Amino acid sequence: MRHKIKAKVVEIAKNPNTQKALLSMKPEKNFWGIGGTILFFIVPEIVAYIWGAEITQFAKTQLLVSQPLLEEQYYKLLVMAFEDGMSWFNLLVGFALLVWLFF
Repeated sequence: MRHKIKAKVVEIAKNPNTQKALLSMKPEKNFWGIGGTILFFIVPEIVAYIWGAEITQFAKTQLLVSQPLLEEQYYKLLVMAFEDGMSWFNLLVGFALLVWLFF
């Protein structure tokens, strides 16, 4: 069974359509490719590491006050996004995309 899975993975990796899809995911070497990778993967994790506890506490405090539905959902989203601290996975994906961008 292990050999079948390994053979299938090698077959998928050598498939030209897979390689084409992988190249289409690669960010472009321009301002938007670099900036988007940094802005969407790295900066939120740094913010969560530095100010995650404060943001979570603020959002939980605001949830105790009666809010319109949209604001209540916003504060719940803030709690969900920042209560666990930073995500090492997202940070590693961001750095991997930056390395991949320049090679």
